[in-house]
Amino acid sequence: MAILATIRRWNTHRARGVLDSPETPGGCWAHLSHIARPGPWDVQPGDEYMLEWEHAQQDGFAYRAVRMWPAGTAPIDPVVRHNSSAYSSSLTLTFDED
Repeated sequence: MAILATIRRWNTHRARGVLDSPETPGGCWAHLSHIARPGPWDVQPGDEYMLEWEHAQQDGFAYRAVRMWPAGTAPIDPVVRHNSSAYSSSLTLTFDED
């Protein structure tokens, strides 16, 4: 279930920051990859985001974002396309006859 959270701080160069909400006391660590919206992103302190989180120790925080998106919008998860040729491999074994 998503909760409303506010960006406390955001480091654009490191692509991560901290969100605050009553459900995540002390703050919730988040990374740019957790944003469920297509980029570009302009995350600023004070922005409100919907947040899905988990209990996890991350950089001194007891909570870590699983997914987040700007409040008032719907989450849009990226479509992952797999090119089968990029993931193919083969192995050929040959044995000498005795």
